[in-house]
Amino acid sequence: MVKTKNEYVNREISWLHFNARVLQESADKRVPLIDRLRFLGIFSNNLDEFFKVRYATVKRIVDAGKKGKSVLGGEKAKDLLEEITKIVIAQQTRSLEILNSIEEELKAENIFIINETELSESQAEFIREYFFKKVNQELMTIILNDLTEFPLLKDTAAYLAVKMVMKDDETLGVNGNRYALIEIPKGIDRFVVLPKEGDKNYIIILDDLIRFCLDSVFTMFEFESISAHMIKITRDAELDIDNDLTKSFIEKISSSVEHRKISDPVRFVYDKQIDKDTLQFLKEKMNIVDTDSVIPGGRYHNRRDYMGFPSLGRDDLMYEKIEALPVKGLPMTGSLLEMINQKDYMIYTPYHTFSYVTKFLREAALDPKVRSIKLTVYRLANDSQVVSALINAAKNGKQVTAQIELQARFDEQANIMYANQLQAEGVKLIFGVPGLKVHSKICLVEREEAEGIKRYGFISTGNFNESTAKIYTDYTLFTAHEGILKDMNRVFEFFETNYKINKYRHLVVSPHYTKITFIRLIDTEIENARLGKEAYIKIKMNSFTSYKMVDKLYEASRAGVKIQLIIRGVCCLIPGVEGMSENIEAISVVDKFLEHPRLFIFGNDGDPKVYISSADWMTRNLDFRVEVGCPIYDNDIKQELLDTFDISWRDNFKARVFSDKQDNAYKVKSEDEPELRSQFALYDYYQKKLES
Repeated sequence: MVKTKNEYVNREISWLHFNARVLQESADKRVPLIDRLRFLGIFSNNLDEFFKVRYATVKRIVDAGKKGKSVLGGEKAKDLLEEITKIVIAQQTRSLEILNSIEEELKAENIFIINETELSESQAEFIREYFFKKVNQELMTIILNDLTEFPLLKDTAAYLAVKMVMKDDETLGVNGNRYALIEIPKGIDRFVVLPKEGDKNYIIILDDLIRFCLDSVFTMFEFESISAHMIKITRDAELDIDNDLTKSFIEKISSSVEHRKISDPVRFVYDKQIDKDTLQFLKEKMNIVDTDSVIPGGRYHNRRDYMGFPSLGRDDLMYEKIEALPVKGLPMTGSLLEMINQKDYMIYTPYHTFSYVTKFLREAALDPKVRSIKLTVYRLANDSQVVSALINAAKNGKQVTAQIELQARFDEQANIMYANQLQAEGVKLIFGVPGLKVHSKICLVEREEAEGIKRYGFISTGNFNESTAKIYTDYTLFTAHEGILKDMNRVFEFFETNYKINKYRHLVVSPHYTKITFIRLIDTEIENARLGKEAYIKIKMNSFTSYKMVDKLYEASRAGVKIQLIIRGVCCLIPGVEGMSENIEAISVVDKFLEHPRLFIFGNDGDPKVYISSADWMTRNLDFRVEVGCPIYDNDIKQELLDTFDISWRDNFKARVFSDKQDNAYKVKSEDEPELRSQFALYDYYQKKLES
């Protein structure tokens, strides 16, 4: 049954509210100034991906002549596209206001972002030289007037749309103007640092540097005036995988990734100062239609590049880097396998060092008693130490198996590259399960010991990526628990013989068991509440979009179960509504690190059941992916997870409250309540653990 808007928040609209929280970080004066610019870049990058995926999906529904109400939470697809465009235009306007404000504050710090009209003679000379040495040879410039077919614009690449008002040229016809496109080169830093003058730092954006040198680009034309304004398009990023039986799966994915380059455009962004005739010329040539989102923007697009804004040696204008901590009782010296054999250990990156993961793999690669290593791969770092360890193990004669997900969104090309590299080194590859993505984060090591084969492994809420582990918060459990690891071995068996559905005694595995397991756990809390026992549910996730699970929590709320949700991103549930969700509270924490763990706590009448998982409560994670959740049996780790949830829940510095208003209001701190910033408090928590 389709629910009304009053029972659900539309997924796409909720996502835009999440991105508004990212935008809030760029406006928050409590955030260091350069990091505020970088949050502006994250906001822009997020928006690009939203249009490639979510907007494109809704547009496909409209193009197919469907309303889509059953899958869009009661919204008509066409109405939703219009609502999205309206919200995005408002957010883009706000982002420009924030950018202008930050630039003014940078001036007070002697950092000046100048354009081509503000250059001194010495700066102009520097730029001319820089242009001819580094930029000119990288430019792709296309004259448009005489082309019978408009050139294919790259997805999210930025272009300068050039208009030349010619002196006298009868060949031009209408308006007597020539039009051209210049693609902004990606291989050159977007922010060009000019020579310092005294205490003053000067930066010019590459776009303006090119504008300053336009006369050098178009020397062959006699024009009265020349101007350039930025445009960009975003293309549908959905992979259309063909059914050609003669192609391997890796060939099909490669072909689909290539096809993205010519997929349909779904968004057109332009500088609102562009001349009307230039804009009209471009829209006609590009066949921009009504279902495309047309966004008037500022002078600069691809503001995602602000994620790489130069530091200029100003550490005082950026977050202080933390030193990742060791886990108490788990030294980096000695054998990790021996210590894990004695008890379970948990790391919580980035508060703890990710080096435990790579040390575990490197130890297994060298240990003569280790017979096999199995690992799932979703997203990896560039020059991955994890891949290096797997190759090292294969070279040492271990049986190494990597389940690599070739359809990891926007990482397909990187994973294809790693797949070829691993295969060449003798690693056995598994390319997933037909119809399912493999999103689980598991590793299994088998070691021959005196009593027979002994298993060791780890299970994580996040990717095995040493780069993102510095900025994403995630739990990883290291264990030698035989029951858990037997179940993990069954997961790897399922990858190879997926016609057979295994049963699991400990792990919670999608697509067959995650939803039903959590529904049973919720039902237990409902029953406890009806019996007058203590009943509560505490959940931390990235996104919550499964209407079935939303309805189940509404049912639990009506039964009197106290529910606390920490949802970083999309949340389709509306908390605090009388008669529906009055026992549910929900917050979102957006701060220095990206909150990424999935943690589930059920009161169980005073004996809490605690799980970590790779799965959010989204339909795709519950029904269309292989996900793995794991119960926590170690009492110390269980208490640690209860503590870390509580610290996040008590955040009154960066927590926003979900409500039916959807206004991203910050949690209000009471007068007698101490200020608590959860990400900083969590680091202090682990430091004190080491000292105790």
